[in-house]
Amino acid sequence: MEKKPMKGQKKIGIDEIARELGCSKTTVSRAISGKGRISDGTRKRVLEYCEQCGYRPNSLAKGLADSKTYNIGVVLPDDQDLNEIPFFQNCLLGICEMATGMGYDAVVTTASAKDISTIKNMIEKHKVDGVILTRTLVEDPSVDYLLEQGVPFIVAGSHKNPNVLQVDNHHVEACRELTSLLLTNRASRIAFIGGNLDHMVSQKRFAGFRAGMALHQRSIKDELVFLNCNTKVLVGQAVETILKQQADCILCMDDKICNQVLMKLNEEHLSIPKDIKVASFYDNLFLQCHNPAITALQFDEKELGRVACKMILDSIAGKTIKQKVYLGYDIVLRPSTKQNNFLSL
Repeated sequence: MEKKPMKGQKKIGIDEIARELGCSKTTVSRAISGKGRISDGTRKRVLEYCEQCGYRPNSLAKGLADSKTYNIGVVLPDDQDLNEIPFFQNCLLGICEMATGMGYDAVVTTASAKDISTIKNMIEKHKVDGVILTRTLVEDPSVDYLLEQGVPFIVAGSHKNPNVLQVDNHHVEACRELTSLLLTNRASRIAFIGGNLDHMVSQKRFAGFRAGMALHQRSIKDELVFLNCNTKVLVGQAVETILKQQADCILCMDDKICNQVLMKLNEEHLSIPKDIKVASFYDNLFLQCHNPAITALQFDEKELGRVACKMILDSIAGKTIKQKVYLGYDIVLRPSTKQNNFLSL
């Protein structure tokens, strides 16, 4: 009869089990996982001993048993600035929450369009079972590399390749609806300021703006559209031109741009919404607390992280899942677009 560990004895691992039973760690791992060539008698003997000991395999032991690391890689962009940190923080919280609940740990790294060496290191050293990309580019070397390596991965965003696993906020629909709402409520000359069109999210939001304008048979006026405004200086110059063109509303592609627009309008001593109305395709705490508060689209970043993590882990587990999932959104109407019954709240 096998020796049973004394009560209060420290937790044992595969090494101790193998030593007690006089067999190899590989044999113990095969017995626990149910995989590999091993006699029924040996498997029964190992499992009975594990039961006696109250042994529960940790993620490392499970990994040895079934060739998994029980780690999921999370790639953040290395060029995020202070305005973007809340999005990635909340997304990461959602990922970690779901990963923990499914028996995984998150391994976080950063990468850029010019340098994906951290991703290569993670994959080539077999540190993770799959990867979550939290930002996608129109031409994305991270996606190309992971596809080439055959590594399970998902993008928290969109990608042009329909074979890539994706979960995204419904940016096109949301931006189309907010643009349409502004036009319906007497915004006659909407100016648009957008960011880097190398980012897939920027492409989606601009497509939503165009769709909203088309819905009302409004042509897009070149003198009122400013794209690739990646610096405070460029945003400020765009605002100056917009004011000269007598726009009655500025629609910002994201909260970072909107923050810079608000600062420029304040420098010009202009009143919102009396002199010009302002809305954003993305919300943040600053826009909520601004006086007046800014009309914006709201998305649930934490839920985006949760869903992305569950989808990739389900995929790794061999479950059937949808190739692309869209999440919902809210349009939050605030005083920045209210004047003379315009967008009444």
